[in-house]
Amino acid sequence: MSRGLTARVREIGDSSLVLELGSTLPGQAQIDITVSRRATAVARVVKQRAISGVRDVVPTFRSVVVSFDPLSTDVSAVAAALHEDVDAAPDGVGRVHEVPVVYGDSDGPDLEAVAAYAGCSPDVVVQRHASRTYRVFMLGFLPGFAYMGSVDETIAVPRKPTPRLRVPAGSVGIAGQQTGIYPLDAPGGWHIIGRAGVTPFESERVPPSLFAPGDEVRFVPASTVAVPRVDPVSAPSHEDSSTGMGGYVTVLRPGLLTTVQDAGRWGHQEVGVSVSGPMDPMAHRLANVVVGNRPDAATLEATFLGPELRMEQHTRLALAGADLRATVDGFEVSLHTTIDCRAGSVLRFGERRSGARVYVAFDGGVAVTPLLGSRATHLRSGVGGFHGRPLMRGDRIVIGQPSPFAPFLRAIAPDLYPGGAKLRVLPGPQVEHFLPSALDALQHARYTISADSDRMGYRLTGGARLASDVGGTMVSDAAFLGGLQIPPSGDPILLMADRPTTGGYPQIAVVISADIPLAGQLGAGDWVEFEVCSRADAIAALVAQEGRILAVR
Repeated sequence: MSRGLTARVREIGDSSLVLELGSTLPGQAQIDITVSRRATAVARVVKQRAISGVRDVVPTFRSVVVSFDPLSTDVSAVAAALHEDVDAAPDGVGRVHEVPVVYGDSDGPDLEAVAAYAGCSPDVVVQRHASRTYRVFMLGFLPGFAYMGSVDETIAVPRKPTPRLRVPAGSVGIAGQQTGIYPLDAPGGWHIIGRAGVTPFESERVPPSLFAPGDEVRFVPASTVAVPRVDPVSAPSHEDSSTGMGGYVTVLRPGLLTTVQDAGRWGHQEVGVSVSGPMDPMAHRLANVVVGNRPDAATLEATFLGPELRMEQHTRLALAGADLRATVDGFEVSLHTTIDCRAGSVLRFGERRSGARVYVAFDGGVAVTPLLGSRATHLRSGVGGFHGRPLMRGDRIVIGQPSPFAPFLRAIAPDLYPGGAKLRVLPGPQVEHFLPSALDALQHARYTISADSDRMGYRLTGGARLASDVGGTMVSDAAFLGGLQIPPSGDPILLMADRPTTGGYPQIAVVISADIPLAGQLGAGDWVEFEVCSRADAIAALVAQEGRILAVR
């Protein structure tokens, strides 16, 4: 290990390990090229090991995150690999990019504010921003979003206290020591000083991200740039040629929010692509197994108000998750059992009785073409599924060839969701940045899910407000499914399926994997409480949950 660097391996939740790299030398900056090079090298070597059950290996500014299936992975082997690979030879400099940027005016609405912060003119801000060569430290937040550093300390303005609802694609921003280019239209709290004439992410490009950790970037002031039109990065919505076509389902009414989801887009978080997948993984798997599919086949996920779907041929389907009073041709049908529908049959949903999300599995699965190895829809970035968007009236959904597996014909008692839940948690990656009493306060609070919540995360209000010692100044780090982020307001945000891969707020705790399905059945107005448990408890709960799936199969 290099002189002055420290390393430790930590468990984060029940399905991730983190190798944290740091510096013991006084005065070292929080963003450190030496540390970053080490993290990138370790991630490369660990990924090459291809350890069974490992889903993702992601380098960050100062760490390496390994996500894995806790029921099929030798956790000690992963930890040993991280320890053994700490001294992997650092990578050299990657590609060098020159990026033209138009600074200021409508392309850089915050340039004047940054100048005021720095006590200089806008021209000086431009000169200081464009005079440096930046290293790409990591990718995250959005597909292809490269975190670059380090910004001249005089213009290193902190994030905005209230993020914009929309930052245009191509925008060049500053957040503390970090700078970067927004690859898609998205909300964001960075100060926007210009607009770049490059496309950071294209799903059909190999590799899809323009930038990679270790690359160097130079911004070149320009009077104009050709900003490419950014389309949703989704694959065509037709059957996969290896699957064949089993028929169509027509959307008569789309419901409130209906998307295509499968087990998730693992393996691409290192370039900022969200895992996505079902909000309730257990219900998604149950619906598939009951109808005879593989557990990871693509289904439709409907939220609160279900869709109206017409079968264009004989179709076998199954429902799991929320009870939204489903009917076929006017006759009520049960959850967790196979349902045979004739050509022309119509599946409808009524009022919400229990839960928030129902999964519709068709025999053969939903056969949209996979994108980056998955059929899951990520709404914020327009990735995957049916043109990267929710279903709309008139859409025709392709169903794959019927499965060779026998369906499960005996009904299983549905779960009940009584308007709230107590979720078990393990300490989060930044728990040390909170007072010891913060976890106790979390466990004695009851929160309400606000209306300003979605598949990315639940905003929680009405309970204890928590404060960290980093406020809004934390360098961006890995974000975890079930992570409880604490923004400067003190009101927690529970990260869910469409979470960004990185975030700038500390995470005090992480919901255990076995309770993610329960969290996925909650919605606006429901209450949430939290209880700290042990890793042994988390694994035992997951084993019991897996036993239910195995009993069905």
